[in-house]
Amino acid sequence: MKAILLWAMSPLLLTAFFAQSDQSASPAQAENTILVFSATRGFRHASIPDGIKAIETIAARNNWKVVATEDSSVFNTNNLKQFSAIILLNTTGNVFGPNEEAALQQYVRSGGGIIGIHAAADCEYEWPWYNQLIGGYFESHPAIQSATLVVKERHPSTAHLGSSWIHKDEWYNYKSVSPAIKVLLELDEKSYEGGKMGASHPIAWYQEFDGGRLFYTGLGHTSEAYQDEKFLMHVTEGIRWAMRKK
Repeated sequence: MKAILLWAMSPLLLTAFFAQSDQSASPAQAENTILVFSATRGFRHASIPDGIKAIETIAARNNWKVVATEDSSVFNTNNLKQFSAIILLNTTGNVFGPNEEAALQQYVRSGGGIIGIHAAADCEYEWPWYNQLIGGYFESHPAIQSATLVVKERHPSTAHLGSSWIHKDEWYNYKSVSPAIKVLLELDEKSYEGGKMGASHPIAWYQEFDGGRLFYTGLGHTSEAYQDEKFLMHVTEGIRWAMRKK
């Protein structure tokens, strides 16, 4: 199934697309359709187009459809029914209005899957439910550098890794991390400079939350990350898990 890229479309064209999809989408199509949302109201990552392209490649390999947009008006209850997963790709700041927040909550409570990539944790600081969903808020980061990641759980998203993985990225420190999350990867703070969380520094995790599923990875700042096959496999299997294909 061909991936569809709509992030550059006007709101009018997006409305027409969703109206048509409401009439024609079959349950099978809905089960294999992903929404990629990359709106920013704060820092904007230059790697966002690379991330969209990488997700399109992942989708093509798995016979999924991708709808990519930065128009938050697509977050309404009827539209979101079409998607088996929503990827929040480096979103920053307050990107949702009250009605859109309610639609996202309803989507999750109906069993929907959310994938947060990197700056999804640098988003919606005034919305406590979102913080609980994502599992933590960004606080700070040192310079981009290589670090050792320790695999904490053999989840589908980490099954391809050894006991540890050396990767170069921008490493977030988090204000706090929910005790409900299940940690997949931890940073070894002895392997790089600027870590502030001590012996337990989660950088990727998952959870069942409020009826839905959340997979979050703190990796994905750089353009180079979206050419790294280990990272792409990490994201691919995180999407599969959120879509309940694992």
